[in-house]
Amino acid sequence: MNKQLKRIESCLKLLSDEQIWHRCKPNMNSVGNLCLHLAGNEYQHIVSGIGNAPFNRTRSSEFTTNNGMSREALIELLNDVRRQSSSIIEGITESDLTTSITIHYSVEDWNKMVVRPAFETNAYYSRDIETILVQVCEHYSYHAGQIVIITKLLNDNQDNITGTYH
Repeated sequence: MNKQLKRIESCLKLLSDEQIWHRCKPNMNSVGNLCLHLAGNEYQHIVSGIGNAPFNRTRSSEFTTNNGMSREALIELLNDVRRQSSSIIEGITESDLTTSITIHYSVEDWNKMVVRPAFETNAYYSRDIETILVQVCEHYSYHAGQIVIITKLLNDNQDNITGTYH
């Protein structure tokens, strides 16, 4: 995830604040939306879920925000969440990996994400820590790749922007 964070930072540094919040199509997310989403997901799963910090995420706002933060503020947000999650990950032992934890959502966000029976009101799921860590890493890499592609579309720079030639 640290490698992906560096790629995201490289992309953010190549884009203006206007480009960061530009949606290539109305139904697509901007780079800024994806950054908010990654910070929210990492905080929710690692800092709150594994680390037991208070749950304070409104997932839906990550996708509806426009021109919400500057490049510098987004970089600081991503790095602040990474500092918090790294501290928690460093304390995990091998025996902790099989411990089941619960990931909470707001009811509003849960209802937007999950198809379920109308009578079910639980807005959470449980997984073991190892599965959560793999899930968060996979999610982070997926969206980091989207950020790289969007940056290449918005920035007419022929240079390699991520340190890897593709």
